[in-house]
Amino acid sequence: MLKVGLTGGIGSGKSVVAARLADLGALVVDSDRIAREVVEPGTDGLREVVAEFGTRVCAEDGSLDRAALGELVFADQSARARLEGIIHPRVRRRTAELVDGAAPDAVVVNDVPLLVEVGLAPTYHLVLVVRAAEATRIGRLVRDRGMTVEQAAQRIRAQAGDERRAAAADVLLDNDGGLAELHAAVDALWRHRLTPYERNVRQHRPVRAARVRPVEPDPSWPAQYRRLAARLRHVLAPTGVRVDHVGPTSVPGLAAEDVLDLQLGVASLAEADALADRLADAGFPRCPGDWWDSARSSGGAFRWPKRLHGSADPGRPVNLHVRELNSPGWRFALLMRDHLRADPERRAEYLAVRRRLAAAGPDLDAYAEAKEPWFDLEHQYAEEWAATAGWQPEPLDEQS
Repeated sequence: MLKVGLTGGIGSGKSVVAARLADLGALVVDSDRIAREVVEPGTDGLREVVAEFGTRVCAEDGSLDRAALGELVFADQSARARLEGIIHPRVRRRTAELVDGAAPDAVVVNDVPLLVEVGLAPTYHLVLVVRAAEATRIGRLVRDRGMTVEQAAQRIRAQAGDERRAAAADVLLDNDGGLAELHAAVDALWRHRLTPYERNVRQHRPVRAARVRPVEPDPSWPAQYRRLAARLRHVLAPTGVRVDHVGPTSVPGLAAEDVLDLQLGVASLAEADALADRLADAGFPRCPGDWWDSARSSGGAFRWPKRLHGSADPGRPVNLHVRELNSPGWRFALLMRDHLRADPERRAEYLAVRRRLAAAGPDLDAYAEAKEPWFDLEHQYAEEWAATAGWQPEPLDEQS
């Protein structure tokens, strides 16, 4: 199954997106609805809320007076945290029950208003954020929910800001236009990304580009890496693995194929094999065949075995190189990245070689093989630079 986290600020139109995804066939798990269920009359959740905040948050019929509770907690960060401590564990338990009961081929969309605030982003295959301008959102809350402008602004500012949500987003849907425009964007996302992503996850099938073409540097590549790395660390916890951004997209300002290279450092390749199924279920299936890094030097030719995984997400191609920590291949991936960051002449030469080879139109495997002579020379230059600069792989807590 594919697990999608859906979030957006209050008034952004997140519920409209959730409804459209449900119409298309997704199983939508609405955290707001569950949050209401766990404090219905007669529940332990309601009893605990009343014990914490008093009968002033109860209506005459004994149900929860949400307006009274909202006025209390949205003006008081401590009160809001105490309420979340009551509600969130119950919502998580009920959500897990619903997800566990989903079909193996389901696209499960978890509609979570506070997804970013509570740190849930790495638990999903994909995070979808709906956003709209603050003025648009205030207008909707005044018109549709009967709030005053001041109340609407207070609710908006009690949540994560737009920049923080955008940093967690694999997909951003802008909702300042009309309903037809929003529906069209959701439909395209469903057809071209979510349903093929689900099939690829279920079938453990990686997506690989057939040909290569450098594109201009994308300033979002580092943020995309951070999201993927967080997902990997979550799914592999508590295993002591290391994740690094390597390859062309890790070098600022360098044009590159729009494929992120990540390096996963493990204690042994036996451990890599033991982690393969967990990686596949998380959206990083193993590429078939044998894989290795190679180098030629005056001392002869060397082959350093590794495992290669790809991404099941058709919207984000990835090469996940799984190498033994401190092995020659692991070390060289970090060394080459840092050398190219430090040496603009070698960086320019690398780009020229890649563009020349890409223009010749080789397929991916032929392109990779044709680059080997340049890598052999780069290995020599990088080692000379490392000796002069005193370079060592950065500590685990400083990896980038």
